[in-house]
Amino acid sequence: MRFQLLGPLALADGPDTVVLQPSKPANLLAALLLHANSPVSAEYLQRAVWGEEQPATARAALQTCVLRLRRLFSKHGVTTSIEAVPGGYRITAAPPTLDLLGFRDRVRRAAGLDRDPEAELCALRDALSLWQGSLLANVRSVVLHRDEVPRLAEERLRAVERVCDLLLGLGRCGEALVDLWTATRVHPGHERFHEQLIEALYRCGRQSQALAEYRRVKGFLLEELGVDPSPSLRRLELAVLRGEDLGPAGPAAPRVIRGEAVPLAAARPALAPDAAPSTAPDAASATARATASATPLGASPVVAVSGTPAPAEGGPPVQGTTPVAAPAPAPAAGTAFAPVAASRIEPVPAVPHFTGRAAETAALTARLTAPPPPGPEDHRPLTVLVSGAPGIGKSALAQHAARLVRDAFPAGQLLVRMTHADGEPRPADEVAADVAAALGASGDGRALLILDDVVDADQVRPLLAPKGEAGAGPGPAVVVTSRMGLGGLIATHGGWVQRLTTFTEAESYALLLTALGAERVEAEPRAAHRLAAVCGHFPAALRILTARLLTRPGLRLSDAADWLGDDPLARLTLTDSPDHSVTGLFDRALGRLDPRLSEAFTHLAQGPPTLLDDQGPEDEGPVPEAVREQLADAGLLEDGPPGPYRIHDLLRAHVRRTARIRDRRTEKV
Repeated sequence: MRFQLLGPLALADGPDTVVLQPSKPANLLAALLLHANSPVSAEYLQRAVWGEEQPATARAALQTCVLRLRRLFSKHGVTTSIEAVPGGYRITAAPPTLDLLGFRDRVRRAAGLDRDPEAELCALRDALSLWQGSLLANVRSVVLHRDEVPRLAEERLRAVERVCDLLLGLGRCGEALVDLWTATRVHPGHERFHEQLIEALYRCGRQSQALAEYRRVKGFLLEELGVDPSPSLRRLELAVLRGEDLGPAGPAAPRVIRGEAVPLAAARPALAPDAAPSTAPDAASATARATASATPLGASPVVAVSGTPAPAEGGPPVQGTTPVAAPAPAPAAGTAFAPVAASRIEPVPAVPHFTGRAAETAALTARLTAPPPPGPEDHRPLTVLVSGAPGIGKSALAQHAARLVRDAFPAGQLLVRMTHADGEPRPADEVAADVAAALGASGDGRALLILDDVVDADQVRPLLAPKGEAGAGPGPAVVVTSRMGLGGLIATHGGWVQRLTTFTEAESYALLLTALGAERVEAEPRAAHRLAAVCGHFPAALRILTARLLTRPGLRLSDAADWLGDDPLARLTLTDSPDHSVTGLFDRALGRLDPRLSEAFTHLAQGPPTLLDDQGPEDEGPVPEAVREQLADAGLLEDGPPGPYRIHDLLRAHVRRTARIRDRRTEKV
């Protein structure tokens, strides 16, 4: 059993979560957990529960609240007890049983990884994954929200700052932009985020946007606070105006441990060639990348560079860099180079609250742990393709199954993102170089790779080349996730296909139970089924819905179903993270289509369902079968019935809504 504070106050047991309803005992529990393992005075607890103006019977009422909490713990099998100590109470917790302590413990561990920025970044992202929404949204204590919530929010902001510093230091400016756009809009007065955003834009060659962002924050500070930007922001603006080379990225940033700032060494920067030390020349990095890119999976790249020692065994992999001209360099400064995005490879993360897909999970884990077939094919990696529509849960299934079979892959499991942060596909040779370097640094035994969000077969084929060494045994197992069917890849390289569809009604209900808690869902089962139906049993839509409902613990499910049914597309979005929306998901998927296919799909979605039939309506005839096959292969058409194909209701509504908006804009012009 775990206590969750970093979001709505909740009790979690495995996949089951109980979000507590707003009440005086909830206020008391939050106050105790915020000071876990320390005595908390009765006076403070009374103020946390009732505020500054307390009833005359507050002391006795506090004891009643403690008794109610103890009964709640007993009901849900919580072994942690609330102890009476002189002058107050104490609750005992540890990192595995309280997410706040877990967050601080992971941040503390990250502090010891300052010599390995990739590992530190991974550790910090793991820590930040524990935050599940608005802090203590279901705790109605003025004292806690006034005194404790800002302190906790500051701990998170410092961790986010450090993450962005590390990304900049590693040259992954495009990835840093994803976090910084959100951070600057949610926290408009936080100047450090604006400084990082301007720097990331400038290093990406977007000088005009960097200057526009400076003007925006300057206007906000003058209008709202009547102050000028900080000296560091003004210096950065001047450097952007002059087109100066900013030099190595990654300034030192404080790390937060138990709310205290600890100075840190800077992340190791991706150095410009003209500033690179003699111990790591650019030529060596370029040679390493060129050699690694030609190395198939399972082979160990060997790079010999005169005067350059090879990395120690078990050390961080060597990753080459491609020089890119910095934005508008000053003529007198000579030729300057900016760092580029580094590897998008990380250990396979856990999937919180994974629900459903029992048959698919069992089949995938059985396939991954089965012995390889005999014969010449044992030199080719075992390949499993998980395909389906955008947002259907391909990545979640692949990662969940990988974690279940991790003992079968002692050399490790790696998640390889096949697109950049902006959605653009990564070149196959770039991915091959990063994968070869990562496998070269892995341990003994077999490895498992998840090639996530593959755009086409050409991205994958170079990675599935046979090892070519007789008797060497199979290479790493490979799980490919893609919206595309990739039939050509399966035809040429073999493998096994798991095509995902929408949830069943039972799976949708189980997801709501897991995410919202049994008490809330079982109190209104019909409303829960209505919510799942409005979401079309679409996993991404259900996840967004549950995130919204968790931040509104007092909202009845029947009221939520009415509210969502009025405009599901507009309301299936997270207001503090607009990228997490059904409309954004569909827009990005349609944006990948060839324009002619996109036009054909818009025609199908706006027309009657009979357009998908082999005969078609009398006045129009059928859409060519080849076009329908391509759209089905792209995950935009689902198998029938009715008919051979159909369009998911949410996707059809999105296309029609987009067309109406476009037509209105055209009319205004």
